[in-house]
Amino acid sequence: MLEASLTAMTYDAARLAPMANAIRALSMDAVQAANSGHPGMPMGMADVAAALFANHLKFDPSRPDWADRDRFVLSAGHGSMLIYSLLHLTGYQRPTMEDIRNFRQLGSPCAGHPENFLLEGVECTTGPLGQGLAMAVGMAMAERHLNAVFGDDLVDHRTWVVAGDGCLMEGINHEAIGLAGHLHLGGLNVLWDDNRITIDGSTDLSTSEDIKARYEATGWHVCECAGHDFDDIERALEEAKNTARPSLIACRTVIGKGAPTKQGTSATHGAPLGPDEIVGAREALGWHADPFEIPAAILSDWRDIAARGQEASGAWAARLDASPHRAEFQRRMAGDLPQTDALNEHIAELIQNPQNVASRKASEIALAAINPAIPETIGGSADLTGSNNTKAGEIGAFTADDYAGRYVYYGIREFGMSAAMNGLALHGGVIPYGGTFLVFTDYARGAIRLSALQETRVIYVMTHDSIGLGEDGPTHQPIEHLASLRAMPNILVMRPGDAVETAECWQIALEQKDRPTILALSRQNLPQYRLEAAPGNLSARGGYRVKSADAARKVAILATGSEVGLALESAKALEDQGIGTDVVSMVCTELFDEQDEAYRADILADNALLVSLEAGSTFGWQRYTGPNGLNIGIDRFGASAPGKDLFSHFGFTPEAIVSQIQNKLNA
Repeated sequence: MLEASLTAMTYDAARLAPMANAIRALSMDAVQAANSGHPGMPMGMADVAAALFANHLKFDPSRPDWADRDRFVLSAGHGSMLIYSLLHLTGYQRPTMEDIRNFRQLGSPCAGHPENFLLEGVECTTGPLGQGLAMAVGMAMAERHLNAVFGDDLVDHRTWVVAGDGCLMEGINHEAIGLAGHLHLGGLNVLWDDNRITIDGSTDLSTSEDIKARYEATGWHVCECAGHDFDDIERALEEAKNTARPSLIACRTVIGKGAPTKQGTSATHGAPLGPDEIVGAREALGWHADPFEIPAAILSDWRDIAARGQEASGAWAARLDASPHRAEFQRRMAGDLPQTDALNEHIAELIQNPQNVASRKASEIALAAINPAIPETIGGSADLTGSNNTKAGEIGAFTADDYAGRYVYYGIREFGMSAAMNGLALHGGVIPYGGTFLVFTDYARGAIRLSALQETRVIYVMTHDSIGLGEDGPTHQPIEHLASLRAMPNILVMRPGDAVETAECWQIALEQKDRPTILALSRQNLPQYRLEAAPGNLSARGGYRVKSADAARKVAILATGSEVGLALESAKALEDQGIGTDVVSMVCTELFDEQDEAYRADILADNALLVSLEAGSTFGWQRYTGPNGLNIGIDRFGASAPGKDLFSHFGFTPEAIVSQIQNKLNA
């Protein structure tokens, strides 16, 4: 019914042309005022964007969080004035015209690249090219999954992407479109701004590939249109909507369309047009309004689109009210967890029946409790399911034949997986987690950073977290990874040391609505040292005493993960010599840093030698141990050998640790 209504009210070329020129005017004026930005892309794609918003996009500016809205992703985020113009013209509360006047200035939500946390209507943060399209794949996956669970009445929308040549050149594009084609995500439509210009000049300088053939080879539907012919644009959009495969629409455009001497050249890509060129563009476009002013009739046409969206969202709200799934659907979309004691019961069982298992196995056991109790989790792995232990709780595969499945076989696509998980989380209604080896966060780091920046609840299950993985050798053994990931803002890096801590870390990760989590998990078995029930989640303090000194305290060992058990063995040897030793499990430095000063001061006792113990880089531990502390770690690459041999070789034995501590105490 909605589609029929939209078709009946199609805006024609005569109406769309001045609407598109409003985008061009705002874009060139805002970039000029900022003396910074990218006017070429929004001016070139203005016609396509106007046609899309006027005749096809399902949205309601008065209800920007409408769950069944179409998702619009500006993957070519450098052309941010395109989306800022569209949001303002269609009547979103912000950006105001004053916001646009202050484009790229401190305090304006119109940042250089679109930020999802600054403006409603910006579905995801874009700018790192290729990631917007890859996140859109995740959004389309979420739509299909929720449609399979809740039906067409509540979930039936599309995902639209504007992507440039750079988005299609980036390596992540290969990963993302391969996954989308394999999953037959027919609601995903990519509008390629085929202007054949990059910052350096013509695309002929750097590429000669047949992009359309590449997309076709991955199972996409491909069509093209003249990007400044409204009838042809309309034809292509309709064609894309009526296929069961994801679609690439090659929109042949002129970058900087309307700029009399610079259009079609790289001069419009990343710099203001200049006052004289803007005067000429206004003349060429027949645009006579002052800067930052939109003629009333044109603005009225834009606002009429929003009124149609209100009708559609109102009809959807009525269906939601009548649905027996209303409460569950609203809970999931709000990101609230269901009421369940599954994890607490699991921890109680571990106390009764300890499990001396690898933390990756402990994670699997925890997931066996989590997934049946929290139906919105969607797991996956980048072709390491049997190693990451991420498929548990009898969840089925998410496939083109069964979108109700909750486990994604991402293939060897670490970056694509991570970006898709961002899209899944941003869409809402699902909680994604996915696994690979910790060392391969190097492949995924760009998406992990956007998880943190966008404040998404994405859970990274990163196993094989140290030299303890053994024979695969230094290419697979993380050294600097924990330190570098801890340096990233707004992300929890958690390295549990036993099965109880692993369950606690899962509980914490699931509760984080506004930040991602990395679970760094061992390949090798670990002793369970948490053998008594605790009054709460001890790991939530970030660091806590696993053992308090028996004799007068002289040493406090701050250990993580597999080294906590080693610290306990070392502490016993020290206590036998009359050296009182605390052992602190520093599960998560970020959470520890959030504790009050008195708690941190108590843990980091000033009457003791502070020793950090981690089978990785020592970088960063000095902030806790101080300049007079002792940092035991590995500041070189690993080697290929059995894990136990490597721990001995690199000094991770009670004897070697005790010797270092004694030497430091006696120095």
